Amino acid sequence: MIFRKKIATLILLFSCIVINAQTTILKGSVKDRLQNILAYANVIAKPLDVNKNLQFSITDDDGYYKLELEKNETFIISVSYMGYLTASFEFVALENSQKNIFLKDAPNQLQEVIIEMPVTVKEDTITYNTNKFVTGEERKLKNVLKKLPGVEVDKNGGVTVQGKKVTTLLVEGKKFFGGGTKLAVENIPANAIDKVQVIDNYSEIAFLKNVSDSEELAMNILLKEDKKQFTFGDLEVGKGNKDFYRTHSNLFYYSPKTNVNFIGNLNNTGEKTFTFKDYMSFQGGMSAILKGNGSIYNVAASDFSQFLETQDLVKSTNKFGALNITKVVNSKLDISGYAIFSHSKNETLLESINQYEAFTEKKENNTNSKNILGIAKFNIEYAPTINSQWYFKTQFKKTDNLKNNSIISNIENENRSILSKNNADATYFNQNIEWHKKVTNKHTFSFATDITFDKNNPTTLWETNQQILQGLIPVKEEDTYVINQLKETKNTTINSIFKHYWVLNNFNHIYTTLGNKYSNESFFTEESQQLENGTTHNFSSGGFGNDLDYKLNDLFVGIHYKFKTGIFEFKQGAFLHNYNWSLNQQTTIDKNKLVVLPDFSGTIKFSNSKKIKLNYQLKSSFSNASKLANQFYLQSYNSVFKGNENLENELFHTARAYYSRLSLYKGLMFFASINYSKKVKGIQNAVQFENTNYYVSPIIVNNPEERWNYNLNVNKKIKQFKYGLDTRVLTSKYLQNINGAFVTNKSNSYNYTLSAKTLFDNFPTIEVGFEQSIGNYTSSNQTSKFVTNQPYVTIDYDFLKGFIYSFEYENYNYENKTASQKNTYQIANSTLSYKNEDSAWSFKIDAQNLFNVNYKQQNSFSSYIISDTKTYILPRIIMFSIGYNL
Repeated sequence: MIFRKKIATLILLFSCIVINAQTTILKGSVKDRLQNILAYANVIAKPLDVNKNLQFSITDDDGYYKLELEKNETFIISVSYMGYLTASFEFVALENSQKNIFLKDAPNQLQEVIIEMPVTVKEDTITYNTNKFVTGEERKLKNVLKKLPGVEVDKNGGVTVQGKKVTTLLVEGKKFFGGGTKLAVENIPANAIDKVQVIDNYSEIAFLKNVSDSEELAMNILLKEDKKQFTFGDLEVGKGNKDFYRTHSNLFYYSPKTNVNFIGNLNNTGEKTFTFKDYMSFQGGMSAILKGNGSIYNVAASDFSQFLETQDLVKSTNKFGALNITKVVNSKLDISGYAIFSHSKNETLLESINQYEAFTEKKENNTNSKNILGIAKFNIEYAPTINSQWYFKTQFKKTDNLKNNSIISNIENENRSILSKNNADATYFNQNIEWHKKVTNKHTFSFATDITFDKNNPTTLWETNQQILQGLIPVKEEDTYVINQLKETKNTTINSIFKHYWVLNNFNHIYTTLGNKYSNESFFTEESQQLENGTTHNFSSGGFGNDLDYKLNDLFVGIHYKFKTGIFEFKQGAFLHNYNWSLNQQTTIDKNKLVVLPDFSGTIKFSNSKKIKLNYQLKSSFSNASKLANQFYLQSYNSVFKGNENLENELFHTARAYYSRLSLYKGLMFFASINYSKKVKGIQNAVQFENTNYYVSPIIVNNPEERWNYNLNVNKKIKQFKYGLDTRVLTSKYLQNINGAFVTNKSNSYNYTLSAKTLFDNFPTIEVGFEQSIGNYTSSNQTSKFVTNQPYVTIDYDFLKGFIYSFEYENYNYENKTASQKNTYQIANSTLSYKNEDSAWSFKIDAQNLFNVNYKQQNSFSSYIISDTKTYILPRIIMFSIGYNL
């Protein structure tokens, strides 16, 4: 408690210091001699005192600028714009002033002249000159990005620029480990970065940029000249209390034709270098510009996915290695590839109280797992001409995972123990070939074919001291029950698509698409009881055991018309799908269906910084084989599933409206969106309960679900403070079939975050925020209300020469208003590091779980259960690390 009071006092002291700092505002407009507005002109204030940092501004769409300058200082103000002579004047910051600036034409100025501006904007590309923002204390790319205006980095390594998520990360124009942001922001050294480019509407194929509809946002990291043929990186070794350790390495070699990157990590602190979310970002397949025909194929989730989920742990060891190589063979041919290996051993412990309608269950769940993952990818890019491009991409993934799980369930003072052992391995192979050709300025073609093979074959063993799933599985009475399950899924898909881009003129385009997707999926299950006499009792006599072959062919054609007039840009069209599918199990079923899926998109672009986007699409979704298998199979120790061979495709409307407003002059970023989805025909699970056991089977329901999602994000800079408001509202209404009766469930959740952040150069960066979540859930006549309050504080402080201090604190307060339940926990982490500018060595002390919290507590709810769960976490870890920069 004393420590927390000291932290609060420190924050208050820092706030008083920065509030007392005084600034003067210089504002005005930038135009040419004919009174034409010059948007995105650079205005720089360079102090005469060389120890002071320069300030800059960029004019907005109306040509306005605003500088916040330290009072009583003298500055040289320079205003630059391509094609115009630079204007300069001296300004003494005594009081708030306004000055309009007029630039003269420089008709003889070469367009190739590079002017070192902090930020330059050209069409869809923003370039940040990072040396205008950094102080030299930054360690990694994420520290640099956080200092760039309009750029945000979250704790999971995701990057957004002006509210839009970065989807591809490049280094010197080449994808870094497949293009994901996490490995890049956590590992690329800050001292190697020269510039950061942000490219909107990004396309790998340059000549498709103006004809394709890309929503991609790329970030390209440009290296300093002395790093473009150089080996650099860093090594770190750390030792903590209670035998905790961490080692980390980043090694990079860059040259004009060869790039090599290696990342390695060993730790037992719960630090996950690679999560399931990261795994999904390394999926193979076609370029994004060739997707989006309205059909969704729900391939069965790999059983090993459960092993990669980010979770709180009580024990953990992780080994991670990644190698990325890019080679420019000649001006026409590039080859690249990467390999990733991850090995982890984890232990989790959860305690929960589950409130059912008629009874209460207390449950303890302990899990030990070992997970091995390997990914390899090889790419060939061949461009015989500037208007022709070939891609050959091969990817292979292999996993091997073992999980032992122990559950103790107590109902009405009667204990039941369940031990389970799961062994899951999976193999994935993908081969992709793409060809893109610009024949003339009016006609461009794209063709791609993609082949994927995916195999999963988990085995599961359940052992318990009491009979499980009474009445649902045909077990024989024994003192100890041992149940075995073998499950195997194989899926082969062949996807081909041909696209024609026809440019009628600069304002009218026609797109034609022809494609076919073929999928062949097999699903096999077998359950049996291992008897004490050594024999096996198969459950096939009780309707268990699946052997399904499921084929689906989707032949589709689409036509779209895109036109632009003034500030409006619209695209509308439709896809016609001919679905053919067959099921071969005890009987054979063949079906055929024609479906038209219309779509519409529009953009109203008031200016480069103010626009509205509209999207609508009717989508069709097909289930995987596991939901079509018409025999029983076990889902868990207390649930049995039976598919429905009569399921067809789901149909649902999706719509989105998005508004963005950016004003550098006003220091304002405003984003708002509305998302709507409605299932016209959907698949819902019918659930039959018997105590904690339940039987599940999917059924087709008309109008089963409707959802609204509202988002509002506002950031406003006032002097040296940044204020933020982030709100999210989700409302949904959906049907569920519980014990033979349909129940209408309504869920409303409201979440908002208020924050304030300091932006001073020579003072700590302090962010204080408050997040509140309110949930209302209604099922039949029962209503539950949940409220979570979460204040937080973060501090980042560069002080003296070479010291960096950071601190994170969260206070979690949960209350179940209906059941009058409350719980609270607090998490804090802190780091102090030191590196002399002239030394390659660095030193760091960090503390994880500073308050030594034992567990996190949270609640969940559904139409039939309310759960209060304690998730135990690693204890306090204090670690000392030594690093070396190459």
